[in-house]
Amino acid sequence: MPSSIGVIGLGRMAQALLLPLLEKGDFLPEQVFSIVGHEGSLLNARDQLPKGLRIATADDPSAEEVWRAPIQLLAVKPQQLELVKAKAKCFEQIGAGSRPLLISVLAGVTLKRLQQSFPSHNCVRAVPNTPSLVGAGLTGLAWGEGVTHEQRLSVKEIFSPISEVLELPEEQLDAFLALTSSGPAYVALMTEALADGAVAAGLPRSLAYHLAHRTLAGTAELLKEKELHPGQVKDMVASPGGTTITALRHLEKAGVRSALMEAVVVAAERSREMA
Repeated sequence: MPSSIGVIGLGRMAQALLLPLLEKGDFLPEQVFSIVGHEGSLLNARDQLPKGLRIATADDPSAEEVWRAPIQLLAVKPQQLELVKAKAKCFEQIGAGSRPLLISVLAGVTLKRLQQSFPSHNCVRAVPNTPSLVGAGLTGLAWGEGVTHEQRLSVKEIFSPISEVLELPEEQLDAFLALTSSGPAYVALMTEALADGAVAAGLPRSLAYHLAHRTLAGTAELLKEKELHPGQVKDMVASPGGTTITALRHLEKAGVRSALMEAVVVAAERSREMA
């Protein structure tokens, strides 16, 4: 692992990546330099992260130090990219020696655009999803030109403590995002709807949510551990003339399967439009 890391933006995902690295000792707090947008974010980050991290606002002259680290994590909102580029006054000064690595988690920002914005860097796109916040995530990686073997290993070491890491061609990242990054919202919506149905059928709200959470988690574990096709689990549960097949018939009439398929497709299309 490199001797230091620079972090541009300290939101939840950036913190989820940093904390395991600090806990494992891959980086000491003083080896991490971070930039945040304003004073409020700085105070909040200092409350959430270990003492010793060097954190500055974007307007602080010392913020340029983040760009001197061999690895830099870009974790701001996509619409802030141009502002970040404008404030990074030392880009053109980093021409000598090995090229630093920029890891971008910005949705819809292509490798081509990253390379144009940061010409002195090697660039990689990373697409982590929200379950990474609890160490159960998925991260898709697409490598830019010139990324070295050592840099690839460092990137995998950064994301592997919180997620399964998959290397993909960049053209597949939109579909990956539509399923894995947007997917938790689809699952949360289904969980809420199932709990609402249980409440309508007579269960208390708290119990309904607990049962809905456990049902989804247990089903996912069954599919994974037994390596079952989803249709096999459906057929295991749906007996002839029973409650489940009656409910499944209703879901098919309502177009639930098609709606979920189209949700993934339109999310992927929107990601391509954003790019």
